[in-house]
Amino acid sequence: MEKFEKLSGIAAPMPLVNIDTDMIIPKQFLKTIKRTGLGVHAFDEMRYLDDGSENPDFVLNKPAYREAQVIVAGDNFGCGSSREHAPWALADFGVKVIVSTSFADIFFNNCFKNGMLPIVLPQEQVDLLMKDAEKGSNARMDVDLEKQEITTSDGEVIKFDIDPFRKRCLLEGLDDIGLTLEKAPAIESFESQAAQSRPWV
Repeated sequence: MEKFEKLSGIAAPMPLVNIDTDMIIPKQFLKTIKRTGLGVHAFDEMRYLDDGSENPDFVLNKPAYREAQVIVAGDNFGCGSSREHAPWALADFGVKVIVSTSFADIFFNNCFKNGMLPIVLPQEQVDLLMKDAEKGSNARMDVDLEKQEITTSDGEVIKFDIDPFRKRCLLEGLDDIGLTLEKAPAIESFESQAAQSRPWV
């Protein structure tokens, strides 16, 4: 997993509430077990028209937001079924940070396991960031995980909270496999001792 330390990127405003995992990645794209290649299908039903062409009204199809790395969203982002393909699709699209007043628990946890930073803020601060995002590609947001700060295009700084363990995992690029590999010497030592004490196993 890639480390997450700082990000300076375009933020896309997505004020819809209850954006669920089926909206993020519809069920017909859940056949793969690869984490790559799903970005083209992120928000598929909102992003494309019935004839397969792009919906010009969808925010991520607008020229200013095609390279968005931050989504400022409405309440209860990532609700619905517990598909890990949802953060896979967002990450493959290029999204690194999602800001909302609340997230569904499973989606929230899956974000951290896939190198993404979900940030929970009070409504008034989300509203402020939403207005900043509406300025388009000229308004870049800075996210500093070490300092736990978001800086708007106007220079306003917003602090955010994050669990210390999850913060460490993102800063060091540690997913579940990485955390296990940190214990490799202890695991190897245990296995060696077990082989000597119980050679018949």
